[in-house]
Amino acid sequence: MRAVGFDMNKAEVLKVLRDNAKGGHGLMEFQDIAKIMSERILARDPMDDLRRAFKLFDDDNTGNISLRNLRRVAKEIGDRLEDDELQAMMEEFDLD
Repeated sequence: MRAVGFDMNKAEVLKVLRDNAKGGHGLMEFQDIAKIMSERILARDPMDDLRRAFKLFDDDNTGNISLRNLRRVAKEIGDRLEDDELQAMMEEFDLD
C-alpha cells in the first residue's frame, strides 16, 4: 500500500486483512486488493498528492522549486540532464 502512497502502520494493515481475508487464512486475492485500493484511491484528495509531490522537490522549504531542487531530484532518480535542459523545463512549467 505504501507503493501507491498509503502510509499504513502494521495494525492498520492487519485490520484490512482481518476485514477482507476470505476463508480465515489471512489471505487476500488480487480482486480483493484491487477493490480496496480502488476505493481508497478514489476517496483521497488529489491536492494532497500534489502537495506531497511538491514537498519532494522543495527540500529547502522555500515554497518554490529551484534549479538546485530540480537538479537534486534528477540526480536521485538517475536522470543525467544538463542544467540547460533543467532550466528549459522550469521555464516551460513556471506560470509566473
